[in-house]
Amino acid sequence: MKKLFYLSVICAFIAACGGNSSEPEKNPYTMEGGTPEAQAAANANPSYDPDRGEGKFTKVDIAPNLDEKMAGSGQKVYEVKCNSCHKLTDEKLVGPGWKDVTQRYKAEWIMNFVTNPDVMLDKDPKAQAQLELCLVRMPNQNVADEDARALYEFMRKNDGVK
Repeated sequence: MKKLFYLSVICAFIAACGGNSSEPEKNPYTMEGGTPEAQAAANANPSYDPDRGEGKFTKVDIAPNLDEKMAGSGQKVYEVKCNSCHKLTDEKLVGPGWKDVTQRYKAEWIMNFVTNPDVMLDKDPKAQAQLELCLVRMPNQNVADEDARALYEFMRKNDGVK
């Protein structure tokens, strides 16, 4: 049993480290389109909008200034549902760090991903690129719509919006 455990740890380490490639690494957080398979899936559905992803959020109105109360509520959601996998820096824990996330993705995309991670991971090229990097699917935390909006406002605060 111990041999099986050590073998699985070694395989996971090798998979996470990758190989020796002479090609420069692409940053999957900023990759346009994701993997060829994901891009083909996105192209198969012409109504799919890669800027908003798949979900109910089609237009989110964002004020130029931060809503401190909403950001405080978002911080509470983060502390309960998110901080065990995501750091507020650019450092990857289990999932990617949140630094500058609101500059890389639109509010609609983030909120659709937070409330609909399974479908987004199945359909969205950018979400699939993150999955390739992190190697762990984000679990569905059953985040309510208003909590998703509060989380987004907390992300904006983390990104320096005042």
